[in-house]
Amino acid sequence: MTNDTDVYDAFGVHPTDGNKQWLGRMGTRRAILRDGLTIDPASLAYCPHEWLDERGYVDIERVREFPLMFML
Repeated sequence: MTNDTDVYDAFGVHPTDGNKQWLGRMGTRRAILRDGLTIDPASLAYCPHEWLDERGYVDIERVREFPLMFML
């Protein structure tokens, strides 16, 4: 298993003050933009494609099943 997929932190807009808010998940650029969220380019990390769910986000259960550190 190799760290072959780039992933980023997903940010949304806080409903009360309009500031950027981390949503507690990471995903591919395509998934984050598709869902109308924003990307923090500084949060770039790499993970195995086996860790991604069908929507393109890192699935913590899969991470536990196939443990391997993120590579920055």
